[in-house]
Formats: sequence, C-alpha cells, structure tokens
Amino acid sequence: MPEQYADIIVDISHEKLDRPFQYRVPAALRDRLEPGMCVEVPFGNGNRRLKGYVLRVGTECAFDPARTKEILQIAEKDADATGKLVELAAWMRRQYGSTMIQALKTVLPAKRSVQKLSHKYVRILMNREELRSLLGESMRRKQTAKVRLLTALLEQSSEQELQPIPYAWIVGKLHVSASTVNSLVKAGAIQVLSTEEYRNPVRIAGGKAPERNRLSEDQQTIVDTVLADFDRGDKKCYLLHGITGSGKTEVYMALIEAVVERGYQAIVLIPEIALTYQTLMRFYGRFGDRVSVINSNLSAGEKYDQCERAKRGEIDVIIGPRSALFTPFARIGLIVMDEEHEGSYKSENAPKYHAREVAIRLAKLHGASVLFGSATPSLEAYAKAEQGEYQLFTLTKRLTGGTLPHVSVVDLRQELASGNRSIFSMRLQTLLADRLQKGQQSMLFLNRRGYAGFVSCRGCGYVMKCPHCDVSLSEHGNGRLMCHYCGYSAPKPKVCPSCGSKYILGFRAGTQQIEEKLRELFPTARILRMDRDTTRTKDSYTQILSAFANEEADVLIGTQMIVKGHDFPKVTLVGVLAADLSLSAGDFRSGERTFQLLTQAVGRAGRGSLPGEAVIQTYQPEHYAITYAAAQDYEGFYREELLYRELGGYPPAAHMLAVQVFSGEEQAGMQLAGRLAAQIDKSQVQVLGPAPATIGKLNDVYRTVLYVKSADYAKLIQVKDVLEAYAAAHAEEKEQVQFDFDPMNCI
Repeated sequence: MPEQYADIIVDISHEKLDRPFQYRVPAALRDRLEPGMCVEVPFGNGNRRLKGYVLRVGTECAFDPARTKEILQIAEKDADATGKLVELAAWMRRQYGSTMIQALKTVLPAKRSVQKLSHKYVRILMNREELRSLLGESMRRKQTAKVRLLTALLEQSSEQELQPIPYAWIVGKLHVSASTVNSLVKAGAIQVLSTEEYRNPVRIAGGKAPERNRLSEDQQTIVDTVLADFDRGDKKCYLLHGITGSGKTEVYMALIEAVVERGYQAIVLIPEIALTYQTLMRFYGRFGDRVSVINSNLSAGEKYDQCERAKRGEIDVIIGPRSALFTPFARIGLIVMDEEHEGSYKSENAPKYHAREVAIRLAKLHGASVLFGSATPSLEAYAKAEQGEYQLFTLTKRLTGGTLPHVSVVDLRQELASGNRSIFSMRLQTLLADRLQKGQQSMLFLNRRGYAGFVSCRGCGYVMKCPHCDVSLSEHGNGRLMCHYCGYSAPKPKVCPSCGSKYILGFRAGTQQIEEKLRELFPTARILRMDRDTTRTKDSYTQILSAFANEEADVLIGTQMIVKGHDFPKVTLVGVLAADLSLSAGDFRSGERTFQLLTQAVGRAGRGSLPGEAVIQTYQPEHYAITYAAAQDYEGFYREELLYRELGGYPPAAHMLAVQVFSGEEQAGMQLAGRLAAQIDKSQVQVLGPAPATIGKLNDVYRTVLYVKSADYAKLIQVKDVLEAYAAAHAEEKEQVQFDFDPMNCI
C-alpha cells in the first residue's frame, strides 16, 4: 500500500498557524484516519505535541518525504461530530471568505480552561469511641475548630444510617477551615468525596408544564408530509409560512418529537435570547431534561457543559441563536429555524455566514431535514420556495379560532396639526385607557434604545459626535453622552462647542421617556420596560417576560425584542409609536424590515380568546411597507418589493459581495480598496465604489467598502478568491480585508 499523507491544521488558538501542515499517516491509522478527526502530532524541533484537525488524506507529499513527521495518534473519541464540524468549517471558509482558523473557531467549542462543577461530601470512617477519644485530645490541646467538627461528627454518627455530610455545610455553618478538615482526613477519621456534574442552564421555576395542543388538520398534514419524506430518506428543506398565532411552534415540536423517537437529535434556532424563555418553557414541558439551551448569557462553564452533554448523548434538543448550529451532536435529524427572516441570523464577524445557508449545509452532512418558519419570510427564502428549492407550507388560521387584529394607521402629521404634541396619538390614548379599565394588557413598541436619539445645538445645528466613531452620541438619564458603538462617554456640554449657544437639547424618543410620559397619563398603570438597558443582567429577560406573562403588569414597553415570537393571551392592544424610523436607514432592505417588524408587532395582539387591536403611528402612512403591514398582506408586499429588487439588482434578484477594507489611515485604506477593485474582471460582474462606509470610522479604524454584483453566486466566490490572494500578498500589517456575501446591513 502506498504511503499516505494528511494535511492537518494545528492549534486554532494561534492565528499565525493558519495553514495546513503535512504529516505521514502511520500504517496503523491508514484505514482509520478520515477528514475532520482530531489527532496529536509532533510540532517544532523539540518534543512539543499539539492537537490538530485532519483536512485531507492523500498519497501525494508536497515536501521531502524523508523529513515529513508522522502522526502520533487519534486524540478524540467524538471524531464523528467533530469531523463534520471541521468539514463544515472548511466549506464556510471557502463560501464566505475567512482564514481557516477563524472558521474553526466559529464551529468548534472554545479551547479554554473551564472548572468542572463538583460537590464535596464528608464520610465518617471512625466509630463513636474513636471519635470521642480524638475529641478529648483536641479539647486538651484547645483546638476549638476541630472540637466543633468532631462534636458535629459524633452527632451525625448517632444516626442509624450514616449519610455523607455536605462539605459546604461543614466549612460554612461550622466555620471550619479546609486545613482542619484535612487534619481529620490524615488522622483517618473522615474521607472527603467529590462528585462531578454538568451545569444545566434550564431553570424552570414552578408552574405546570404547558398543555399539549391537538394539531389542526393543516398542522397534521405538514407533520405527516415531512415525516413521510424523512422515513423514505428524502431529506428536504421546507418553508412554513404561517400567520402570527397560527401554531408554527406546535408543528416544530411534533416533528422534533417524532425525529427524537427515531433516535436522532434536533437543533432549534431562535433569533433572540429574549425568545428563549417562552420557547424553552414549551419545549421543556414536552421533552423535560432532554432539552437544553445555548446562548451568550450562559457562563463559560455552562456553555462547555452543554457541549459535553451533547457529546455524551444526554440531550436530544438544543435551543439557541445561530451558534447553536455548532452543537456537537452525532446524529442530527432535524434543524428548525424559527423567525428565519431575522437579521441576527447573519454573523457580523468573519466568516460572515448566514445561519440559513449553514443549516442547509450541516443538514446535508448529517442527512437531516431543515424547516424554516416565519409569519414574514425573507424575500430570499420565499423566492427559493417559489423556485422549488424549498417546499412551501402555509398556515392561514389562528389556533384560537380568532382573526388577525384590527389595525388603525394614524397620521402623526394630522395629530400635530390638531394640537396633539404627545408621543401618543389620541386614538392610542383612548384604547390604552379602555384596556386598563377592562384589566387587559397592552404592548408599546419603539424601534429605538436609550434615553435620546442624538443631541444637537438648536442654534447652529451642530450634532455631538463620538471622537472615535462617525456616529452621534446619545443622551442618557445621568446627564452623560454615550457612543453605543465603542462605549465612549462624556458629560453633556452646557454650551455648543461650535457656536456657544446654550440651547443644547436631545431629540428624546427612547423607551425610558415613553415610560415617563405613560406614567404621567396613567399614574396607576403597572408598567414594565424591556430594552438593552433593562436586560443587562443574566436573568433579566426571563424575569421581565415571566412577570408580564403572570399579569404582574398592564403595559410592556420595549424595543424589537418584545415583538418577536412572544405569546401573551391577555394582550389585546399593540401600539407602534414610530413605525417609519426604520424606513430612513438608507438600506435596500429597509422596506422589508419595516414590513416584517410591523407585521410581527401587530401580531402580538389578540392571540388568546379576546379580539385584538393595533395602532400604527407614522409620518408616512402612504408607504407601501406600512399599508401592506396594516392589511397583513405578505403576498402583496412580496410582489412589490421583489419588483424593486429586480430593478436595482439586489438580493434575491441578484447577489452582492461587500468587500470591506479596514485601515488605521484613511488614505491608505482607500488606496488598497482601489487596487482591489482594479483586480476584478468587470466584464463578468458589476462593481460599485470604492467609497467610505456608512460609518466611516469606528474605534479609530477607517472603513472603506466596494460592492460587487452578479446574478451568479459562483462568480462572486471567484472574485473573493482573487481579492483574498491579492490582499494576502499586498496588504500592510495594519490593513485588513473582509468579505460579506449578500450583506444584511448597509456597511
């Protein structure tokens, strides 16, 4: 048999090792070694051993075979799950543009030292006579701490059936030091035992598990169709377009239960940490301890333990944002992506992947099915369904038998003309008073955060900006101005730095001000506020949502996190206070985002047995995104928005590649971007720019961007490959080039 050689990437904690190293495959491993396996290899001139991942196995040696070192051994037992993740990383590196190490760091658990969770116990080894003798000796020597411990041990030894004593009780309640405990261990009086367990972030506080709803005929048809395909080995991608309240989650759970019964695991992706509480409650009621969660709020130990539990087969279902895709399951059968239209599924760090595409690739590696769900599918997903790449299902009825809420659109220009200068329109004030009187709940949504949008001079128009980022500073309640990008903070000036005017004011349109104004209007109302400022602590999401679900508040005020996926049966009114703010984003997706946001927001009302109502306040009531959202007409919006995308050559009608250049010097960054643009064959693609990014400077780094358009995604990958090679050879140390395919935000 000819010699075999393996390309191995070693130690993903070091960026400088971002290239494969070639090793000889020993004869004992030739039939066992496969791409993705973790192995131990010698590295350097000394006796250093490193772990690495096999990228490729072949018979060609790129170096002198006599000097090529040999692989030592296979390092991990979980090669199947890890191997698929390494293969996925290689695909992501090619598809999105990044270093291999960046891709591996994305898909593999972080290599960090995590202390295992352990519980210590003390077991008594001596009989009572021996303990009394030791106690007498300790009393003579006036060893007070040892006397307390031995006295407690004698009391425990009087029990007929000795139970281990918690170590924490001994050192905490008896105030005994570890050295005192160790002295009794050396004397043979006691033994200290330790048991290890995995951290479980699933904490379900009281209450009974949610009842299992019987599936409707439409829901059952979807479940039966997907399972029939699954059982005959036809693993597809599906898109479930269901109106708000139509029971998409019930379909998810029925499918997951069936897949788990067949011996597979399931991944459930959700777009926001804030959705985890209610989602987890429903899944925990169905699957118990076999379900867990991964999100950024978990400690390093909790994240590590969930990966270990997944490897050991102790959980069947994982719930979390896009990073949950990389849970090391060995047998994935189904990947569910709820609210698939959400922008948070796109990574903003290299590799800048979209979870929708990575989920499909991961499913192919495992032979799994993929189900996307949304009340407002992304144009990309719906276009693929129309083209036959996804199988489309629709749910058009609410589970409660009720109808979608009645929606009123209020023109704020007319409100101002009639003398109403309040944040709340007269229509919304009337409906809020009515709901408070009836004991029903309301939600008020604003697509902003903080206390004020920006601060400017009324005399000359000068806007207070961050000295490190090309963005305005926001005013907070403590009288300070803050940059929400880099964290820069400064006291609010008393006079304008430009003209000296004392009229320095903030355009106040934040959730905090809405709460203050609402309390002025309705002093007895119980109000909760949910935004990034009130959800900084680990359990704050759960506390706010559970309090509102338990009807401990009449009104919930918040930003986008309150309108996505939550189900509160007593909410009969939703007020959207600034519907058109997102229309001014200067982004080709602004119309789509506004439609999705408004449709999701008004869909929170009337999800129980009571009818719902929504009020959309706007300065642009005639905009098509607002009129279609008010009518809950997805098809109408899709057709009109797709026409605009086709005219402009934007996704999904065509594809875009954003080439981002980061540099410590503005001119150097622009020059590098120009040289990159010159490398592109413009007969194959359309090139826009280069130009300064929307935020031209961030953390003292200048940002330049150029866009490449093509209907053929493969051509953009070819462009990426050419530019990636050029940047590697010609970029300076302080310059960086990144690639973003079909970007979700205007860069």
